[in-house]
Amino acid sequence: MHFDDRLATVLRLRAQGERAAKTQFRQLIDLLGERPQAGDPALKAAAYLRLIALAEAIPVKERAAIVGENGWRFRNPELVRWFGEAHPTIAAAALYRAHLTGAEWEELIPRLPIRARGFLRHRRDLPPEAVSVLDRLGVQDRALPLPDMVEMLVEESAIPDAPEPLILTPANDIEGHAAMTDEAVPAAEEHAKPTEEPPSRRRATTDGEGIRALVERIEAFKRNRGTTLPGEAPSLPMAGLEAVAPRKPVDAFIFSTDSEGRIDWAEGEIAPMVVGIELAVRAERNENGDGFAAAFINRRPVRGAHLALHGAEAIAGDWIVDAAPRFTRNEGRFFGFVGRFRRAVTPAEDQRHAGADRLRQLLHELRTPVNAMQGYAEVIQQQVFGPTPHEYRALAASIAGDSARILAGFDELDRLAKLETGALELEQGTSDFAAIAREQIKQLQSVLSPRVARFEADLGDWDALLPLAKNEAEMLAWRVLATLAGATGAGETIELDLRSEGNQVALRAQLPAMLASAEDVFSSEARSGGSTVSSGIFGAGFSLRLARAEARAAGGELRRDSGWLVLSLPLLTPVDALPSPVDEPGRAAG
Repeated sequence: MHFDDRLATVLRLRAQGERAAKTQFRQLIDLLGERPQAGDPALKAAAYLRLIALAEAIPVKERAAIVGENGWRFRNPELVRWFGEAHPTIAAAALYRAHLTGAEWEELIPRLPIRARGFLRHRRDLPPEAVSVLDRLGVQDRALPLPDMVEMLVEESAIPDAPEPLILTPANDIEGHAAMTDEAVPAAEEHAKPTEEPPSRRRATTDGEGIRALVERIEAFKRNRGTTLPGEAPSLPMAGLEAVAPRKPVDAFIFSTDSEGRIDWAEGEIAPMVVGIELAVRAERNENGDGFAAAFINRRPVRGAHLALHGAEAIAGDWIVDAAPRFTRNEGRFFGFVGRFRRAVTPAEDQRHAGADRLRQLLHELRTPVNAMQGYAEVIQQQVFGPTPHEYRALAASIAGDSARILAGFDELDRLAKLETGALELEQGTSDFAAIAREQIKQLQSVLSPRVARFEADLGDWDALLPLAKNEAEMLAWRVLATLAGATGAGETIELDLRSEGNQVALRAQLPAMLASAEDVFSSEARSGGSTVSSGIFGAGFSLRLARAEARAAGGELRRDSGWLVLSLPLLTPVDALPSPVDEPGRAAG
């Protein structure tokens, strides 16, 4: 690399939105956290100004979580000092992740705010130079107090409790948590211990008694951990966990692996559920035929690899992984992958698709015996194998008709399942919905006349062109109009009108009394009875629901508006109506 322009590249981009702001915040502290190198001072100053601007868009709690993530190693004293002057939670997280030399600590600590120096007293891995500077500055209490100190604290227990010091215990850092447990236990036990106790029992007279009393207090705290009095809110760190709401399914998270392909870091609350999972041994494949394992072995980026995670409910399921290898700057040594997991489909979509697949499998299993019954009935009815009495032929014809109606119902169920899950798209084309509605209403008038019922239609004489194939438009219009005709009672008059509403055509139909009384017209079980027009074997509600799914697939909607049923469909725009240059012979060559 002849010159390093990564910082300029990051600053050239503008963070639009909270997620982009967090990403750029991570990028900047990653670049600025490296060892000080030669570069443009103005560019570095611009980077710190950008950090200040990003801090206004990211809440303090989330910034502290970002700075406290595993994997950060701040080796730039300038950035550590800048973080030391930030909010206490951010300063504490940054000072815990700072890895400086003894000389750098010796120069930096006196320049830090007094509050930030206090955070360093909990570090166990500071070099001797840093410890010496802290001792000279009077920053003490970096270990469990000695017994005589415990005696003095016990004797002065009547003094009101002071605020507990902030303890650097990152969520994913087990070593830091274990190193600080001995400090956190006595402080928390002070709040759990009853206050009404004779002073004579709290006062230790010898060193041995002080140590024994301290051990007893720690054991009592561990026994009583998480218990609260009736009506009292839990105040201990481990209390009240049973009331925590269950985790929600995760849609995406960022991760990194070590050189063996095992996840060693993940963002936020996902880390405890995925850290330790080995990705290099998984054989799932991506869109290009390569799996994550193959990409890991060849040290190549992976795009769209499908992986299945098992474990906690929040992460269980199918995922798509995009990741890239990482190499050390100086030696070029491979040390893992960094990337992002994202759900293959959302849990709701996955459940809906799974239900639709089960329904289609069930319909496939049911079609086989129904087809067999229909075939044998037609053989008998048509006397394929010889003469058959007319009575048996009539029964066979009835069975064949019933089988045909059942298969038609199966087809409607399958069509609805495919439409509602997006597995089926309506055929595109050009059709005149107004002409189709006029023709079908004319046909249905002859069916309604024997019942002294009719359609009072006002459709006009204009054209309503739809970007939909004619057979699809005819099926949709017939499903709506035939269902209304089948539910129309004797002597009823159903008003219909067709109007243009902007770039849509709306067919408004008055609901018959049988459907108007239903609370949900799309769940109504009303049937046509003895009418020659049938709404299907599942009733009018199912037919209207199927019509609604078809309308939505065409870009429209079928809804109930008080006592009316409104079918809205998008009209064919002038741009869509223009012929394609390929279709014009005279212009095809040009």
